[in-house]
Amino acid sequence: MAKKVLIIEDDAMISGMYKTRLEQEGYAVVTADNGGQGLEVAVIEKPDLILLDVMMPMMDGFALLQELRLKSTFKETPIIMLTNLGTTEDKEKGEKFGATDYLVKANLTPSKVSEHVAKYLK
Repeated sequence: MAKKVLIIEDDAMISGMYKTRLEQEGYAVVTADNGGQGLEVAVIEKPDLILLDVMMPMMDGFALLQELRLKSTFKETPIIMLTNLGTTEDKEKGEKFGATDYLVKANLTPSKVSEHVAKYLK
């Protein structure tokens, strides 16, 4: 059975680009376009990995990351922050809240992001 990836990203074009790439790699992909919806979808779908944007409506990625890590279901789930916030301060905040990895979108192609996903879903 295919590993399930949840992409929580408010930009439909970016979300679609990653979804297409990951589906080509054989993953089952579900998406959410804001933090609140992302939390609901995560609880229902129980993904094997979550790609999480930071700047989103309703609930930002840092708040959602904290919320997910409080739930026993997501204690061990790889959660990769995928954002354009690339400061050291942002990365440290992501680590402090329990991000498995912190990737800056501007520095990576969908193929590179897919490589990171594969690394955590072995």
